[in-house]
Amino acid sequence: GDICEPDFIKQLFETEKIDIVLHFAAQTHVDLSFWHALEFTYVNVYGTNVLVAAAHEANVEKFVYVSTDEVYGGSTDEEFDESSPKRPTNPYASSKAAAECFVQSYWERYQFPVVITRSSNVYGPHQYPEKVIPKFISLLQHNRKCCIHGSGLQRRNFLYATDVVEAFLTVLKEGKPGEIYNIGTNFEMSIAQLAMELIHLIKKTSSESETEHWMDYVKDRPTNDLRYPMNSEKMHNLGWRPKVPWKEGIKKTIEWYKENFHNWKNSEKALEPFPVTEPF
Repeated sequence: GDICEPDFIKQLFETEKIDIVLHFAAQTHVDLSFWHALEFTYVNVYGTNVLVAAAHEANVEKFVYVSTDEVYGGSTDEEFDESSPKRPTNPYASSKAAAECFVQSYWERYQFPVVITRSSNVYGPHQYPEKVIPKFISLLQHNRKCCIHGSGLQRRNFLYATDVVEAFLTVLKEGKPGEIYNIGTNFEMSIAQLAMELIHLIKKTSSESETEHWMDYVKDRPTNDLRYPMNSEKMHNLGWRPKVPWKEGIKKTIEWYKENFHNWKNSEKALEPFPVTEPF
């Protein structure tokens, strides 16, 4: 079903014994959001409003809204904590920030037990190849170059999928209603560094010039935040910390895409430097 269909969502809560909601459903591709801002607003803001209203009516025990570090906007040095102001710089992040406000209002108005999480970039097996890590892996496995937006100096924090799952289980058990939690990692690298590391692992390059052969710098997206440094002390106080080292996580991810790339619908289209598919 679709979170944007109120009748379906209402029926779902009336017929199923739902006690907890983890709300992951969203349009998430930043590049695509510049061209389809209204669709992103519709799904991410209106859809969230439909879902939280139905969950409230059904008196669920906890409603976890999964947001993103991108609501903070970019920063070169300031570390964001949960009280930092929201300054989103792209339509995707703006829609997630707006949806947060709707969710938070249910706590303020009704004391409905909502929790908001903001996480770093997640990677691992099963991720659609429009996202940077599976995209670069899949391009290289198809003997194509990594398409790097702009300078490639933008830095991102990468968190392995199982670590994020552990974080959500922790939030379900220990997270306090009305609170926001950063789910972050100190592991950070630039997009150019990421490309070089994946080229070395997949193409077994031994020199800088060999590595650079597999890198293709393309025009940048309209805005591209340099960093999203987050303080996750609040989550650490609940007993969670990331466990999977980068070398282990990226090895598992590379192995998975060797066998499973074509399981994705329209997977080839996802490898273009800029989006070529409609979001619906």
